[in-house]
Amino acid sequence: MLSSPYIIATDGSAKRNPGPTGWAWVGEDGRWAAGSVLEGTNNVGELLAVLYAIRDHATVAELTIVADSRYAIDSYCTWIDAHERRGWTTSTGAPTKNQPILQELLAVKRERALAGLPDVAFVHVRGHLGHRLNGWADERAGRASGHALAGLERTWSTDRGQDLVDVSVDAPQAAREKARAARRRGAALRT
Repeated sequence: MLSSPYIIATDGSAKRNPGPTGWAWVGEDGRWAAGSVLEGTNNVGELLAVLYAIRDHATVAELTIVADSRYAIDSYCTWIDAHERRGWTTSTGAPTKNQPILQELLAVKRERALAGLPDVAFVHVRGHLGHRLNGWADERAGRASGHALAGLERTWSTDRGQDLVDVSVDAPQAAREKARAARRRGAALRT
């Protein structure tokens, strides 16, 4: 049983948009899950990351998801209820994109309510700007989309034997991005 409150970061990645897609969540304790989808979009990856994060933590009372996707946050917090009321159309009458995933998100949202759990809280962060958990979720989602690009569709997680990630340090690609930014700042100061 995980402690509550519990914080998770989620992210999605697409090698082309649409194209091979990955999703991931990373918990504050280094637990994680990721998956690859052969054909999707970045938004599909973002939504799947939120869906699996909630499903995989169905009994955590105070669950907070940190995400860099306003689309995923707004979809869960605001839009799915309105889409359902309108028969899965947008406010302009167009068919709702990603309806199957949104319907699954609505189902897990309702399951939490029926279990007497509060709704998931969301925190928006700007992607690739030094939020450590977001950096790890980005790294895991990017790896998963790479697997999708190679034709592999599956999921990985610490609950299925994968090692924890060390969330006390930056993810490898986040560390590289920070070093590049520092070099750019240094070059700017020298000119």
